Amino acid sequence: MKSTSFNTVKITEYIVDWLLNYAKNANVKGFVVGISGGIDSAVVSTLCAKTNLPTLCVEMPIHQPVSHVNRGKEHIDFLKKNFKNVTSVIADLTPTFDTLTNSLPIGEQHEVLTLTLANTRARLRMTTLYYFAGINHALVVGTGNKIEDFGVGFFTKYGDGGVDISPIADLMKSEVCNLATFLDIPTSIISAKPADGLFDDDRSDEDQLGASYDELEIAMINHENGKKSTDFQGREKEVFEIYSRLNRINQHKINPIPVCLIPKTLKS
Repeated sequence: MKSTSFNTVKITEYIVDWLLNYAKNANVKGFVVGISGGIDSAVVSTLCAKTNLPTLCVEMPIHQPVSHVNRGKEHIDFLKKNFKNVTSVIADLTPTFDTLTNSLPIGEQHEVLTLTLANTRARLRMTTLYYFAGINHALVVGTGNKIEDFGVGFFTKYGDGGVDISPIADLMKSEVCNLATFLDIPTSIISAKPADGLFDDDRSDEDQLGASYDELEIAMINHENGKKSTDFQGREKEVFEIYSRLNRINQHKINPIPVCLIPKTLKS
């Protein structure tokens, strides 16, 4: 799905200025971005690099598919070639992940265990990013887009959802793709099937969600416009129901942590 009224130049400038001003107001030196080999982290890291502030790209393989690793390296090479303020580091978390999982009991339900271990990978990466942010006096920059963060909640709480700032969380996936083309992100990354890289296999986001981002984007717009499942038929109805279900069950991730507010009358 392509946006027809998307000003890539002005939006790029706006985000870069936003990043720069936020960093200055927070009195930090720069940014830390986890590089996955996917389009979202590629766009975010490029936007950070364009601020001219130190930008550290962190690769964190955990039994990673070779294709993801290669795309990540290709993107980092692209950034270093074009921006002098970009550095990179590899933190191989495979031994750490194996040590942790070998010390924990194995659940009986394979599907639940697989998802739990996937979320564990994301949380190890979050911890690693904050380590590098701490020693570099930098901000951890989120790479989630609007569909993931506010539509279907397709992220790990306290994993890739654990960040300091989110520069593209108000952009649909198609809009992120528009920025990627404008920013000259390598074609191999733009054309790759979106995947979170949290499993031992090469499953895509679409495999997990049951719908493509283009389909979910339409469903999100329809949902925000007050449409109901009964308004659609066929595949459109199926995707709308997928979106509605994920949006409903993931409100605990999409919204702030619920706080039990005690009535003042009970405190006095």
